[in-house]
Amino acid sequence: MPAAGAEGEEGPAGAGGEGAGPCGPSGDQAGPGAPKLCGYLQKLSGKGPLRGFRSRWFVFDPRRCYLYYFKGPQEALPLGHLDIASACFSYHQPEAGATAAGDEAAAFEVHSPTGAVAVLKAATRQDMTYWLQELQQKRWEYCNNLDAAKRDSRMSPTPSDLSKGLVAKDNPDLSILSQNASAERARNILAVETSPTDLVGEQAASQPAPVQPSSINFSLKQWSTEIKNSMSSLRKGNNENRRSIFYTTEEWEMLDPTPKDLEDSMALEEKRKHLAEGSKGLTSSAFPFDFGRIPHKTRRPLKDMIASSKNRNSSDSSPTEWYAGNGNKLVSELQLKYQSQQEELEKLKKDLLSQKELVRLLQQTVRSSQYDKYFASRLCEGVPKDKLELLHQKDDQILGLNNQLEKLNLEKDNLQQEVKNLKCKVGELNEQLGMLMETIQAKDEVIMKLSHQLSECEDSTSSQSGAVNTSMAACTNKELQELDRLKDNLQGYKTQNKFLNKEILELSALRRNAEAREREWQAKYTSLEAKLCQIESKYLILLQEMKNPVCSEEQSPAREVITQLLEDALKAETSEQPEQAFFKPHLVSEYDIYGFQTVPEDDDEEKLVAKSRALDLRSLSLSENREISTGVKWENYLASTMNREMMRCVELKNLIRSGIPHEHRSKIWKWCVNLHVKKFKDSTIPGYFQTLLQNALEKQNPASKQIELDLLRTLPNNKHYSSPTSEGIQKLRNVLLAFSWRNPDIGYCQGLNRLVAIALLYLEQEDAFWCLVTIVEVFMPRDYYTKTLLGSQVDQRVFKDLMSEKLPRLHAHFEQYKVDYTLITFNWFLVVFVDSVVSDILFKIWDSFLYEGPKVIFRFALALFKYKEEEILKLQDSMSIFKYLRYFTRTILDARKLTGIAFGDLNPFPLRQIRNRRTYHLEKVRLELTELEAIREDFLRERETCVEKRDLISDDEEDS
Repeated sequence: MPAAGAEGEEGPAGAGGEGAGPCGPSGDQAGPGAPKLCGYLQKLSGKGPLRGFRSRWFVFDPRRCYLYYFKGPQEALPLGHLDIASACFSYHQPEAGATAAGDEAAAFEVHSPTGAVAVLKAATRQDMTYWLQELQQKRWEYCNNLDAAKRDSRMSPTPSDLSKGLVAKDNPDLSILSQNASAERARNILAVETSPTDLVGEQAASQPAPVQPSSINFSLKQWSTEIKNSMSSLRKGNNENRRSIFYTTEEWEMLDPTPKDLEDSMALEEKRKHLAEGSKGLTSSAFPFDFGRIPHKTRRPLKDMIASSKNRNSSDSSPTEWYAGNGNKLVSELQLKYQSQQEELEKLKKDLLSQKELVRLLQQTVRSSQYDKYFASRLCEGVPKDKLELLHQKDDQILGLNNQLEKLNLEKDNLQQEVKNLKCKVGELNEQLGMLMETIQAKDEVIMKLSHQLSECEDSTSSQSGAVNTSMAACTNKELQELDRLKDNLQGYKTQNKFLNKEILELSALRRNAEAREREWQAKYTSLEAKLCQIESKYLILLQEMKNPVCSEEQSPAREVITQLLEDALKAETSEQPEQAFFKPHLVSEYDIYGFQTVPEDDDEEKLVAKSRALDLRSLSLSENREISTGVKWENYLASTMNREMMRCVELKNLIRSGIPHEHRSKIWKWCVNLHVKKFKDSTIPGYFQTLLQNALEKQNPASKQIELDLLRTLPNNKHYSSPTSEGIQKLRNVLLAFSWRNPDIGYCQGLNRLVAIALLYLEQEDAFWCLVTIVEVFMPRDYYTKTLLGSQVDQRVFKDLMSEKLPRLHAHFEQYKVDYTLITFNWFLVVFVDSVVSDILFKIWDSFLYEGPKVIFRFALALFKYKEEEILKLQDSMSIFKYLRYFTRTILDARKLTGIAFGDLNPFPLRQIRNRRTYHLEKVRLELTELEAIREDFLRERETCVEKRDLISDDEEDS
């Protein structure tokens, strides 16, 4: 049976596509400091004989009230999800005789409105109770709109405990519905409070998944399918290719034997050989027991042997008695043959040893004769005979001593062999003695047992009354145990009854709330339908007037209609309107989540365009929210890195390219900045930023005047920088002054203020300072922000080359009408698209920019042109093209499509190519600047010599 409300049930791709992902987004609904609901549960899945519980990692997403489940905490895509908002829960009390820790005791069910049931099982009953109460609470909060504004709202995010900077200090403007007091009291009375264990919460991600093996009937018909499925999931280069292909609910590994296992197996084989040799010669012993079959140093008690012999006797009385008798005869014959062959083998071994000894003696004699012959032939020439005889005597003595030594060695070997034989006999005698002692002990036990029975028979008359009392006590104990068991069952049923009553109460209250909500939405729908009819009526009048214009000096009715439509469009929504019944802010609030003003106040025409753009953004965000949020992926990834540092990897890069969630942007930006400036920060003293700031404030700073002039001109449309008293102004001043003192070659350049202003929205002052260091001193080439802007000019020429390569049609179109688009793109590169694109796209660009570097600017600059390529190609004169280029980036609203173009359609995009072209164009720009400087010097020299040109001044002199 499929899971309740599950999509992509146990599929490899999961419920996903782009944007699908794992762990719940920003904090839970209980507040920013509340722990996230996640942990391990067993989920019943599979079909047929493979149906069983599998361990899964579950994560609750408060934005959509979904319970996602993954194969593990490190997975990026979910296997599926359960819709908790429309589900109900139940569990069964274990039957009598079932243990509290059994499978049924910790299992509960999630029922969906379609009739599907998902069976989940916790590790303990305590975990099951905690999951049930938390899921009930999340469903209650979600359905009662406790987080209506945070859910699916992009205008007022809930600040997270992880967020920092100016944006994190904004408070959401929420209008919470008042709760039913009686329902709340009843829920609190019926609540079953319990605390989680280590298998629930973010800390559970660092623990191994609980494994519960289950017995599953395997069918041979399914082996081929299992082999295909398992082989398709194998990864090259990992130990996973050693897993058994016949797995069920667990993942087993085929392991090579360890050296210790090999040694143990060899020792066991040697022991068996010794036992086989030791049994020889003992079968004919006069002792009635077969000691040769007993392992060394293993003494079986006599009563065990008697019991085993009884078992053998009882088995001999089976229908196979005749076969067993014939088998014993055959075995005895084989034993006799084996013994005779062993004796012959021993004889042959002795003959072989004697032959070897004879060969050895003959070899020794031959060597001695050869030595004598050689020695005599060499020494007889000039040596006296008496000395030769003396040498011969010494040789004879040496040979004699060697022979005596060999005899002694043989005697020693014989004595050692005799000692071994004696030790074996002593061991055998000890074993026989032990068996005799056990026999005596068994007889003593029999005697004691008979004596005890005799005494019992004598006292039987006196013990009858005591037996009655004992039986009554046993019955009483049994009844007490039964009573305790019934009390436990009663308590369990009470808890179950309380939970089910609470479930019924909540479902009834939610049903009433849903009915009231439906009535209010119906009223809102009716109001909007009436408003739509009025607007359609006005548009019809307008269209009719445009079709048949009235040519007269009097004011046309169409102008009145247009004026009325514009007033209605720009009119602020009043609190009496139905859309205010559930949540605010409005669809188009005054400021977006980053503090930027959505609708300007002065120009009515610009106000209308801005509101139209904001409505389009809102519509786009609502359509995107129908899909799974990328925040779930981020939550799962961050949970998997709780006990380890984040590292550069493909998974993290893809997550950042898809966009960092608002609540995690501060943490990820800070990590990216520290990653790039670690070498700088390691070489500085503690309090480096404060020292720079103090020096800049106390001493004369040539850049301070220009900084003060540009502070209020930085982001005037952002509420954090709109007035001199805004909090962001002072932070912006501090960061720019500290940087101007650190890098006096640059000091301050117009454009740095906007970079710092964007960084301060998510970072504190010191982190924003290091972010500026990252951009100016790590990412961008030298002289990018100096007076000559040499690096910026070089990048514009590199960008022209990339345009001609990646977008040749558009480049040729610009060349045809002699449009210098670098006049527009120059500012894109200098301030990284600040004030050039809508804020949602801007921060997605900055996410990738802080992680990957300046190549991202080239990618998105090309992507912006490619996004609107067809529209630009339709323009056929330079004035209209240049006018369109000045504002077209503000009309691009689909961040997902733009990201797909930047990181997909424009590939390959090697960084080496950009570096090479920068080097090439840098030399050309330097030569041009040198020529311009020479022309300037010639002009100054000519002006000094010529009286007529002394009144001429250059632009630089005029500015100064």
